Amino acid sequence: MLATISSATLFGVEGRGVDVEVHVSSGLPSFTVVGLPDAAVRESRDRVRAAVLSSGLKWPQSRVTVNLAPSALRKSGAGLDLPVAVGVLAATQALGAVHVEGTGFVGELGLDGALRPVPGIVPMVAALGTARVVVPLACVPEARLVSPRACGARTLVEVVDALVGRRQWCEPAPAAVSPAAPVADLAEVRGQALGRRALEVAAAGGHHLLLVGPPGSGKTMLASRLPALLPPLGHDEALEVTRIHSAAGVPLPGGALATTPPFRAPHHGATEVSLVGGGSAWLRPGELSLAHGGVLFLDELAEFPAAVLDALRQPLEDGVVRVRRARGSADLPARVLLVGAMNPCPCGEGSILGACRCTDSARARYGRRLSGPLLDRFDLAVPLSRPVVADLLGGAPGEPSAIVAARVLRARRMAVGRGVRVNAELPAGALRAGCPLSPAAATVLERRLQDGSLSARGLHRVWRVARTLADLEGADDEGDGADGVLEDRHVAEALALRAARDTLLVGR
Repeated sequence: MLATISSATLFGVEGRGVDVEVHVSSGLPSFTVVGLPDAAVRESRDRVRAAVLSSGLKWPQSRVTVNLAPSALRKSGAGLDLPVAVGVLAATQALGAVHVEGTGFVGELGLDGALRPVPGIVPMVAALGTARVVVPLACVPEARLVSPRACGARTLVEVVDALVGRRQWCEPAPAAVSPAAPVADLAEVRGQALGRRALEVAAAGGHHLLLVGPPGSGKTMLASRLPALLPPLGHDEALEVTRIHSAAGVPLPGGALATTPPFRAPHHGATEVSLVGGGSAWLRPGELSLAHGGVLFLDELAEFPAAVLDALRQPLEDGVVRVRRARGSADLPARVLLVGAMNPCPCGEGSILGACRCTDSARARYGRRLSGPLLDRFDLAVPLSRPVVADLLGGAPGEPSAIVAARVLRARRMAVGRGVRVNAELPAGALRAGCPLSPAAATVLERRLQDGSLSARGLHRVWRVARTLADLEGADDEGDGADGVLEDRHVAEALALRAARDTLLVGR
């Protein structure tokens, strides 16, 4: 007796379809699972048998063989418990073929027959391709994001009864509407005109930003207000972000699409795998992928291990993490806006005259924790100082986030007109063809190239920032976004907005 049940497994952030083939034959009672299962799938033998018996269903006193096809694909996770149990029931004719036809199953089983949620429901359901899919009741809202005919159940008995028509499928309770968390507004930042300007330029052009300043200068406060300046995610991008978060087991807001840009701020003790993604047993998304479409904030940047930071270089350039392992490979989305924050020196007071207690060698060692190639990925690097007392106690508030976000949105629409999402993605050819430099602006850049303070890559990054500055200038005037000649003032400000990078490179 043979039954085939449709299911899926998780691989990176993608779902892969799996055919669970269950064969029940005469012989000594046994239960074998083949088809490259990992430890969690191998252990399903005991979970499935106990769940079937606890549910009052009959377990065959025969030889049971489960093949997970395709056999060359490694299977991971406990989401195959439910399809294996349904396959055994179908092979022993406790369920008819008509009851499971056109239906996919994903879910973990408890020893008492309860269905438990599993991570990665969104990508796995999307990979099934069946007309109907059965998942644990708690996973129904996520599953219906990609499959309107997703059905839910609390136990294995409820699944069997609903399949044969003895009861209706369970409906999840409406998600409780929690009050929206207060959004940190840019108007709360007093002073820091340079930091606010850098934040706006970073949001408008998608430029990576490095903030360098002593403790209490407002680096974290500025970075936490960056997501409010970014436009909401489009439908395709929201679905991609939701798929990544589902694969990582991150709770979705009310089981709905993640429409706001994510903000991730890992601790500086994070390992390379936790930050970039990968792993040996199974490939998982890291913080870099969880920040896809939003902001990755690395506070105390110089305290991260050098090898971990250097692992970011290729993903920041390509927008994807290419994980290659002997057991398999995966491409993890990683298009983020990187914001780093660090002190100017180990004691933190390097920018305050006479207050620094560090030796020259200690300052040089601290600066070398960030490699030159990584620093080159930051289009913007601005020095910050502590705000003056007058600004803190009685200064006028700055522009609120809503006004700045409107300018950012108009500037981003200009970039879309050039065929890119943001100006940071403009290729070199498009810069030369569509973003011409005035003679004065070209002279400024030529002088920096000749004295060696600007590399070829740095030239293009300054050029892109200058384009963003011009776009913001046009957005401020509510212009139509037509590409004009970049003036020397745009180039000069773009160079000034990376001054902290040059300071960090001194003494190397």
